[in-house]
Amino acid sequence: MQKFHVKRGDEVVVIAGSHKGKSGKVLEVLPAKQRARVEGVAMIKRHLRKSQEHPNGTIAEREGTVHISNLMLKANFEQSRAGKAAAAKA
Repeated sequence: MQKFHVKRGDEVVVIAGSHKGKSGKVLEVLPAKQRARVEGVAMIKRHLRKSQEHPNGTIAEREGTVHISNLMLKANFEQSRAGKAAAAKA
């Protein structure tokens, strides 16, 4: 079993890819695919057929997955930004 630098419930920032700069809470980690589902990031649309719950059908939005390597803990991200700002100022 692999060990990752993020786990469910952590606040993370996307540092690379098409969702760069977005942040949210990790909802789920998928170790087999080395991906994580982050709240409010990589939203995908899922078309649902008619059912008792949705008599007319619906288009539901849910979170897609982001590769683990594109995520950084928010605390570490803030700390590195502060360090870079201080270095640039001096």
